Amino acid sequence: MITLLIVADDFTGALDTGVQLAGCGARTRVVTDPAFSPDRAQDAEVLVIDAETRHLPPSQAAGIVEGIVRRAVAHKVPYLYKKTDSALRGNVGAELGAMLAASGEKALPFLPAYPQIGRCTKGGVHYIEGKPVAESVFGIDPFEPVRHSRIADLIASQSGVPVHSVPADAPAPAGEGIYVYDAESLEDLEQAGRTLMDAGRLHISAGCAGFGAVLPGLLGLGHPEQVTRPALDPRLLVVCGSVNPITLAQLDHAEAAGFARMRLAPRQKLQPGYWNTGEGEQARQDIEAVLQAHPLAIIDSNDAGGNQPTADYAAQLGCSLETMRVRIASSLGDLVAGIFHSPALGTLLLTGGDTLLQCMRCAGVTELEPVCEMEKGVVLARFTCDGCTRHVITKSGGFGQPSLLTDLAAALAQGTT
Repeated sequence: MITLLIVADDFTGALDTGVQLAGCGARTRVVTDPAFSPDRAQDAEVLVIDAETRHLPPSQAAGIVEGIVRRAVAHKVPYLYKKTDSALRGNVGAELGAMLAASGEKALPFLPAYPQIGRCTKGGVHYIEGKPVAESVFGIDPFEPVRHSRIADLIASQSGVPVHSVPADAPAPAGEGIYVYDAESLEDLEQAGRTLMDAGRLHISAGCAGFGAVLPGLLGLGHPEQVTRPALDPRLLVVCGSVNPITLAQLDHAEAAGFARMRLAPRQKLQPGYWNTGEGEQARQDIEAVLQAHPLAIIDSNDAGGNQPTADYAAQLGCSLETMRVRIASSLGDLVAGIFHSPALGTLLLTGGDTLLQCMRCAGVTELEPVCEMEKGVVLARFTCDGCTRHVITKSGGFGQPSLLTDLAAALAQGTT
């Protein structure tokens, strides 16, 4: 029976929160169908639904979240968690307002901090590594820039629900609206969680993977003795669909350390159906040859050296920024689906929720099993397509130290993952 339902706005977010439960031994399912009914997952303790609302208009995103929450309430799921991006990207205000309205509750505790990776909330302002989020790399994201560091202002930009900023040691909410909790440490999150649980005010809550890591202990979920890490293929292919500077630094570091880096041409990224053409088939065979010769490799959707040939090509095609984003993710999905069964392919690492989702869609897969965290924000999962099971490592574009990819490669080689 489902104890906890998590609603995420993108696929990597669904995984990095779902794995907090799976890593503790809770039976966890992650699905990509927003219409998925809780009664279809009675074998699970935790159901995570990727609503895929990150890039939708706020009103449409709110409608999808409202529908999911209403179905969960009708099925009497005891605990609901709205997973938000740890950098506050997406339709945060619209989705929190929708969850509160659909739940029948008066107050929604919102704990957006992820202090485990340096993302904290203080005085109602959200910080990334000590910088207000709107002044960090997330403030200049070309697809979804974060405009507000003060969380109440961010929510108010999409919702008319009252917002209250409170410290981590605040009593349980006594009024109505969204209550934004400060947290500068894991202990702060745990303290707030205990207060809410003791007061019976945790039936609905929201936050990122930071508070997600606290939920198993609060809700009594998990069987740690059942958690085992599988042996992984030491060959590693990184498929990058992220433009985040943090990821770009990781790719540069890996290339300097010897990873073979293959940059896709604008035509390969933006021409629909490219990988099903004769030219695309030859290009895919060339990529497989590189994988055969190089156990550590990168497929990169970014242009080299700050150049903009992809943007120029998109302009020639009349593609908007959003169309370009979707076509690039779809192209990567087609490519990965085409090499999924290749004997040259080992362990996959995918960056960016769009990339992961499109890869699964192109492979005809709608469900993925989170296994464990390899480090904070880096999730190991697996899925099966046509009898072939692959392990895939996923991460959001904005996570990790510059040496992340080389560190993971070393761990795979040593069998210490």
